[in-house]
Amino acid sequence: MAVTSTNSSIRYEPDENPPLLVVIGAGIQAALINLAAVVLAVVIVIRISGVSESYIPWAIFAVLFVSGISTFLQAARIWRIGSGHVLVMGTSGAFFAVCVAALASAGPATMATLIIVSSLFQFLLASRLSLLRRMFTPLITGTVILLIAVTVMPLTFDLLTDVPEGSSPVAAPIAALVTLVVIALTVMRAPPSMRLWSPIIGIVIGCVVAAPFGLYDTEAIIDAAWFGVPFGSWPGIDLTPGVEFWVLLPAFVVVTLVGAMETVGDGVAVQQVSRRTRRATDFRVVQGALNADGVGNLLSGLLGTLPNTTYSSSVSLVEVTGVASRRVGIAIAVVFFTLAFLPTATALLVAIPPPVAAAYFTILIVMLFVQGMRMVIEDGVDYRKAIVIGLAFWLGTGFQLKVIFPDLLTGFMDVLLSNGMTAGTIVAIVLMLFLNLTGPRRKRLTTQLGEDALPEIGSFLRETASAGRWNSESADRLVAAGEEALSVLLKETSESDSDRRRNLVLFARRDGRAIELEFITALEGENMEDQLAYLNDLPPVPDEHEVSYRLLLHYASSVRHQKYHGIDVITITVVQV
Repeated sequence: MAVTSTNSSIRYEPDENPPLLVVIGAGIQAALINLAAVVLAVVIVIRISGVSESYIPWAIFAVLFVSGISTFLQAARIWRIGSGHVLVMGTSGAFFAVCVAALASAGPATMATLIIVSSLFQFLLASRLSLLRRMFTPLITGTVILLIAVTVMPLTFDLLTDVPEGSSPVAAPIAALVTLVVIALTVMRAPPSMRLWSPIIGIVIGCVVAAPFGLYDTEAIIDAAWFGVPFGSWPGIDLTPGVEFWVLLPAFVVVTLVGAMETVGDGVAVQQVSRRTRRATDFRVVQGALNADGVGNLLSGLLGTLPNTTYSSSVSLVEVTGVASRRVGIAIAVVFFTLAFLPTATALLVAIPPPVAAAYFTILIVMLFVQGMRMVIEDGVDYRKAIVIGLAFWLGTGFQLKVIFPDLLTGFMDVLLSNGMTAGTIVAIVLMLFLNLTGPRRKRLTTQLGEDALPEIGSFLRETASAGRWNSESADRLVAAGEEALSVLLKETSESDSDRRRNLVLFARRDGRAIELEFITALEGENMEDQLAYLNDLPPVPDEHEVSYRLLLHYASSVRHQKYHGIDVITITVVQV
């Protein structure tokens, strides 16, 4: 059951206005902390793919330009685009593997077209987020993230030996090892305020160590212009895509949805740390974050660079600084936007030696791998889910390493399954679809939201309890919970719009000794979880306004209210007694 909690470390909430110096300072800090991740990922993906390095200046300009726009949209929240919170946008790690595959097999123009088409699915997901909440579970997204690490790490290790000809044989190992050790030690032992700077600290020290070996190229920095746009290297868009496009499109769509789920997680987390008194998650904010992410991906495709996503470091920054004002997000956007037009500044990052970049990237992928593990574990692992995770992970790894019947895979199947992330994701989705289709069926009741629906709902719930062989006391408890939930819904409806009749869909699903009820309708009031949490902190005084809420607290073991644009999902769990 939801309980209220306070976060005394928050100095400024999203809609509050800190002093200008605080906004500028927090904005510059956040931008610099994330700058390496935004730029280096693009450089590494292009170098791994073997595409000409003349493409790098444009790709960096475009990714900074798009990151600035999408970060601004996240903070400003224009209509339904943006979260209204500080969510830093930057290069998406989920796309590393598929972008390498697209660049290597078809080139930047085809990659750009794939990003444009797949970004449309993100807008679709945002608009239908409530319908897809059961399909894209933490189990699926966590497994895909694990497979991303498996797919990218072998390519990253190749960079460890990418040094100029004639370099000392110990140059690359020393530079990479020093960078790796410094970042790891800083992450593990440094205070929280310094921990956020660990990537920059490690990269700077790694470059200092690499410079005497001649690994740091200063000529590119000297030759770079102070201000400008590298228009000549825009790759364009492939309007007549070939077979590679159609083979890679499913992988891009899947990764787009995986990246979207990462944005969902960040959209939920940033709400929990941005207010002094924590509230239930508002999924309208999450939908706004997804739409801004979709705009970023669409612009990335049009400009021919890697797609965007939200950065989880946004949550850590808010926790450390205590500044959650969305004006900070706008300041971050301004810094990214300005740096996009300063080639000399970005040349400093491009010149980072590949072994140093590979060491940094290793830490990044390791953290991504652990994030995937955490998502899988938090979702709960029983023997069914273990089969899904195990088969998806190891079959994906096998296809990536080309050790599963390589002679039998030719043509379309070879291109499709040669990417471990794509192969493993297909396995995971097929297995989850099988589990959902063969699992306990949900009973459904569709009616009008009104007092006259009470007998119909009561009869429906008693039939559900009878089918589960519940005793009379448990059945009465289930019916009472349903009645109080309906009373709360009617109260919220009458306070917002008493003249409008709304549809109500009720699902009931048995899960062991519990029955889960889902009430789906449209409400205009506050989140039910917040009101229930508020009651938990009050003495049990008789108040007619609170009776239904208090009774619902008594009958149900858990209540969850998810608010989306145009729809509310109230999930109530009642346990057999």
